[in-house]
Amino acid sequence: MSLDTGSKMDARDEHDSGWRESAKIVVQALALAIFVRIFFYQPFNIPSGSMKETLLVGDYLFVSKLSYGYSRHSFPYGGTIFSWKMFDGRLFASQPKRGDVVVFKWPKDNSTDYIKRLVGLPGDEIQVRKGVLYINNQAVPRRPVGTFNTFENGRRYRDIQVFEETLPEGRKYNVLDMRDDPASDNTALMKVPPGHYFMMGDNRDNSSDSRISPANGGVGFVPFENLVGRAEIIFFSHAGDEPQAFSFSSPWTWPFDIRWSRFFNRVR
Repeated sequence: MSLDTGSKMDARDEHDSGWRESAKIVVQALALAIFVRIFFYQPFNIPSGSMKETLLVGDYLFVSKLSYGYSRHSFPYGGTIFSWKMFDGRLFASQPKRGDVVVFKWPKDNSTDYIKRLVGLPGDEIQVRKGVLYINNQAVPRRPVGTFNTFENGRRYRDIQVFEETLPEGRKYNVLDMRDDPASDNTALMKVPPGHYFMMGDNRDNSSDSRISPANGGVGFVPFENLVGRAEIIFFSHAGDEPQAFSFSSPWTWPFDIRWSRFFNRVR
């Protein structure tokens, strides 16, 4: 009788031990994931079409927090704990490069995430004339490379002209230009202040960026401190703003809603 009871107790102890080990592994995995997310790579999703065709609504990507060092905006809640700032400025700072696709906090509220392409460095003079980007009074070369078929704002599919731009350092990327927009295609000459950057969306006629001041709903010049990180790689993508948009309630459509060809594409 005692041996039988002992066997049951041993089995129970073994079961409890196995449960504790499983729980320990889960906790360790979560702690590692949180550590990586805070200090190394953070996932973001694309909610708007301002970076088409580079990034599409429904893209999920990893952003490297190591690229520019850490500011308080690199951490949850803006690095603020009970109204106390952890620190100002940046730790292990590294300057971004022209052409980087950057996630940053909107200067107007220091909390909303934006993603745009960095085209202007501190001290640069930036202007857009008839849709052409000028940096320090030099036109950024661009050439037509075809069209992009897109669905935007609930409208029907349409073809939009695609241009390849080449920055002074040789960085190449594609932009969309669908129409003449007096507000965004012709701007005043703007000089980027020290410690700030000029951002533009690749979807030039559908982007609220540094061409527009924060007071008017735009981005304005972005302080170095507001940079969160550099977009690196797309790890998942679904038909976010298209008629066949991905839906958790319709699992039988998932294989057709997912953009398989975009998986693990580097952001350039």
